[in-house]
Amino acid sequence: MLALVYHGPGQKKLVERPKPTIQDATDAVVRITRTTICGTDLHILKGDVPTCQPGTTLGHEGVGVIDSVGPGVTTFKPGDRVLISCISACGRCENCRKGMYSHCSTGGWVLGNRIDGTQAEFVRIPHADTSLYPIPDGADEEALVMLSDILPTGFECGVLNGKVQPGSTVAIVGAGPIGLAALLTAQLYSPSEIIMVDLDDNRLAVGKRFGATATVNSADGTAAQQVMALTGGRGVDTAIEAVGIPATFTMCEDIVAAGGTIANVGVHGVKADLHLERLWSHNITITTRLVDTVSMPMLLKTVQSQRIDAKQLITHRFKLADILQAYDTFGRAAETKALKVIIEA
Repeated sequence: MLALVYHGPGQKKLVERPKPTIQDATDAVVRITRTTICGTDLHILKGDVPTCQPGTTLGHEGVGVIDSVGPGVTTFKPGDRVLISCISACGRCENCRKGMYSHCSTGGWVLGNRIDGTQAEFVRIPHADTSLYPIPDGADEEALVMLSDILPTGFECGVLNGKVQPGSTVAIVGAGPIGLAALLTAQLYSPSEIIMVDLDDNRLAVGKRFGATATVNSADGTAAQQVMALTGGRGVDTAIEAVGIPATFTMCEDIVAAGGTIANVGVHGVKADLHLERLWSHNITITTRLVDTVSMPMLLKTVQSQRIDAKQLITHRFKLADILQAYDTFGRAAETKALKVIIEA
């Protein structure tokens, strides 16, 4: 089968690999029909994720069809269409019992990280019964790919952790796919203001189209002052960091209101400064999280009812054979205007 394999920082190749097989009784092998590329895959290629070893097939998102199941799988059978969670969860360990599936003792974020992932023709899914979701009849598979990771991540790590409430003010720093997913799902809670901050005018225009009440271009270094002006000098109740670099985390520190919340979503590869000399008396909360995908059933219903149009995040489509071109397009988003790319296997 074809698979996109990580070969160390900056190196990836599309190669032929053996089709995966059942290793444990609770495994399923899924034939991928559609997958995508995540910003986290770019972090892996930068060397920011040392748990991903060279030789690993990348990718942790997708939809497909069950090819085979282990004897312990009771919910699915060959031929079933399934949505793949980016998080594998046993459902039994202490952390899973808390709903913290991302820290499952035998799972968590393993696909495309610790084990081979979804940017291939087939993938082995551990803990299949609790890590796959049946696809409803008539569902749009492309839209559902956005549910594997991006929508739950924006919602759980940004909106829920950020305590977005009716009438509150929100700033989302980073108008990439994750920031836009946070924007789409934040509107479920009716905040009074959602301010998008980014360097890219095209992405800010997309944010405005998706429902942002205001946009701020941060290229000139005055973004924090502009956000403060938009909020009457108070700052925002929720500042969502959706990039993963020190400058954007610092911006969140600069714009959060007294009593507000900084919700970190971005994947950080280097240290970021926490300015406690300013914030020690500010009554703020800082949250971090790896997505648990506990919200997938709710978001699936929300997408199916068209309360959220997940498909509008998709800008480009490729075949698996052209995945290197897809990476190039996704990696040069400022030039190509790429948000999410769909890769058809």
